[in-house]
Amino acid sequence: MIGKVKIIKPGFFSTIQDEGRFGFAKFGVPRSGAMDQTSFNFANSLLGNNKNDTCIEWAFQPPVLQFSEPTSISVTGAETDCFLNGESIKMYHQIKVEKGGVLTMNFCKTNVYGYVGIKDGFQTPKVLSSRSFYKEITPQFLLKENDKIEYKSSQSFYDQFSNLSVPSFINDENELLVFKGPEFDQLSEKQKLALFTSRYTVSNMANRMAIQLEEGLPNDIQPILTSPVLPGTVQLTPSGNIIVLMRDCQTTGGYPRILQLSEKSIDHIAQKRANGQFSFQLIV
Repeated sequence: MIGKVKIIKPGFFSTIQDEGRFGFAKFGVPRSGAMDQTSFNFANSLLGNNKNDTCIEWAFQPPVLQFSEPTSISVTGAETDCFLNGESIKMYHQIKVEKGGVLTMNFCKTNVYGYVGIKDGFQTPKVLSSRSFYKEITPQFLLKENDKIEYKSSQSFYDQFSNLSVPSFINDENELLVFKGPEFDQLSEKQKLALFTSRYTVSNMANRMAIQLEEGLPNDIQPILTSPVLPGTVQLTPSGNIIVLMRDCQTTGGYPRILQLSEKSIDHIAQKRANGQFSFQLIV
């Protein structure tokens, strides 16, 4: 049986996300996908889902959801108080939902992005082999009040909790692991020393496309020809600003690519709020 989840309140920047849209970068199509892939994977693992099944992603303010048919759900990511039909439920657990059940969550206490997983994923249309929302590619790019999203109703439920460790961003990771970027060796020794001995702060200019840091790095590197970039690419602008590209970033760019974040470090920086601090640690 097909059920529908009704968006009673959309929350803030709530979207449908899977692992991302792969194989279309040559056409200029961004990868997209869950900002925090670790929390996204937890949401699916708790339900026994396939790793690419879709979840609802939200930022800061969670949505309010009503489920028309029985199913199982999970809530992961940014810490929040969760309630099903007014009764408190736990994050990082599999939760049984009866017909008509309403999920409410408070404004998140820590971090940024949270996830609601559902048994077998939310059944939105695939566009270019992915269900991830992205403006100008998918029919919609944000969930709206009274939207109804299909899912496969399920009575199966295993009353168990995860034996997996809670993601380490809960402990506020202060060192982001990075590789050398293609233009790294154009930096002077003084610039390299500053890059790895400084503390950096997430600015208010942060979204699914990129995060700009408060601190910069004096720059005399020449601009490069437009070249491929990826989520986690760290760019240095002519004015010395440092920009970390995120999941919805463009596929090419003309700023020197001085570093590349590891996959888990992309998750860590995605979950840092404005004024959150960290340092870069080079993987050698």
